[in-house]
Amino acid sequence: MAEYNTRSMIETATAAGPDATPAASASPASRTLSPAALKAAAEPSVSAYSPIVLAGVVRLIEFALVLLVGLAIYGFYVVPTEGFASYYIAAIVAIGIMAMLAFQAADIYQVQAFRGYEKQYFRLASAWSVVFLIAISASFFAKAGDQFSRVWLGAFYCVGLLTLIGFRRLLFLVVKSWTHEGRLTRRTVIVGGGEPTDILIREIHQQRDTDVRVIGLFDDRGDDRAPEGVVGHPKLGTVDDLVEFARRTRVDLVIFSLPISAETRILQMLKKLWVLPVDIRLSAHTNKLRFRPRAYSYIGSVPVLDVFDRPITDWDVVMKWLFDKFVGSIALILLSPIMLLTALAIKLDSRGPVFFKQKRYGFNNELIEVYKFRSMRTDMADATASVLATKNDPRVTRVGRVIRKTSLDELPQLFNVVFKGNLSLVGPRPHAVHAKAENRRYDEAVDGYFARHRVKPGITGWAQINGWRGETDTHEKIQKRVEHDLYYIENWSVLFDLFILAKTPIALARTENAY
Repeated sequence: MAEYNTRSMIETATAAGPDATPAASASPASRTLSPAALKAAAEPSVSAYSPIVLAGVVRLIEFALVLLVGLAIYGFYVVPTEGFASYYIAAIVAIGIMAMLAFQAADIYQVQAFRGYEKQYFRLASAWSVVFLIAISASFFAKAGDQFSRVWLGAFYCVGLLTLIGFRRLLFLVVKSWTHEGRLTRRTVIVGGGEPTDILIREIHQQRDTDVRVIGLFDDRGDDRAPEGVVGHPKLGTVDDLVEFARRTRVDLVIFSLPISAETRILQMLKKLWVLPVDIRLSAHTNKLRFRPRAYSYIGSVPVLDVFDRPITDWDVVMKWLFDKFVGSIALILLSPIMLLTALAIKLDSRGPVFFKQKRYGFNNELIEVYKFRSMRTDMADATASVLATKNDPRVTRVGRVIRKTSLDELPQLFNVVFKGNLSLVGPRPHAVHAKAENRRYDEAVDGYFARHRVKPGITGWAQINGWRGETDTHEKIQKRVEHDLYYIENWSVLFDLFILAKTPIALARTENAY
């Protein structure tokens, strides 16, 4: 797989110049899509399931089924007559582990195999048989064959095989349903046109088990040069339209069908698209310059160069979700007395509701509603944050000044984390829709600002513990905040989240920028 410092390449290639193309940072509602794009965006789309996570879950279930079958037969047949023997338990676990390794070697832990082709069942039966041949051979050479019941061993083989085949049949029905719903397909758009795109789409369509579903084409060339469609797929607009399109419907993969020689053109387009939470690939199927096979990744049989990967995918998504729910629930329980006292103080200090709801930008620029403790007078509240709070702001109540300085006003966002799921504990802080720095909207002040929305926003973040919290009255402050947010996205790990959470109380003690 090719390695790129793509962001640096983009910044260098599209630096100031008369022909440079600015990054797509306009408000998400600022572009009008074509009728074809609107029709495509209006098609129902559901959340996708990761094939990698699905394969891992299937491994765990089948391992559990093997153990369950072995233990059940042992418990019902062997224990009543021979009593308990620990070496049976060891043998069952060993057979379970060997079965998972054998199934992996038989290549039946892929979505294509889960779709139920007959070859899958033959491979499963062959691998299961090999496992028992190994188990019998091991017991023979260890001179332990007389210690195991032959009835147990034969029943384990037969019942285990039938159980695994039954589970695979059930899995086939589930995967068939998910495939029909679009949960196991990658919704894909092609950037480019002409003969290379025609060849690319035809190669994708010819693949029997491809998970790629092409939903349209985008081409920056004028209508007189760009075809209206290729192989039945319509042109939906330009690359600028693609940014807006990807925020209206699910897009998983963007493939550039352009020659590598069009380097400047590609980099200018990438500068617009890297703000999206999608995988971006450069097709190499028509390029005369060939690298070694290991330099490519493949979409079916189509060689591609990896340009951008969606951040936090597959098992990372599961780990972050579990981290948010588990740690967030504990935090909500432990902090509930403080939250109750804060609510009481707000109620006694001024008229109005305890909580304040505000629209902010979330993942992929979706508008979400976050909860805060009300810190301003009800008649002066600014739900859109068109005017940011400043030092000695007359809109802020007495209790509000305290809870804003200590960030206690942010605690209700734990409800967003635990119950609504539209916030994480750690991530880029969500900004209000009309927030400004030096009278310029954030997306106008910082190039590539929306790239921070490639992951779910958080209650605290890398920028906050490094001192970039509170008022953003200057261009430098929002620039530094975005830089730290992008660093977090590109270097995320569970340990990094734990480190940020551990440092957050220390950062909150520094209140000079919090008003």
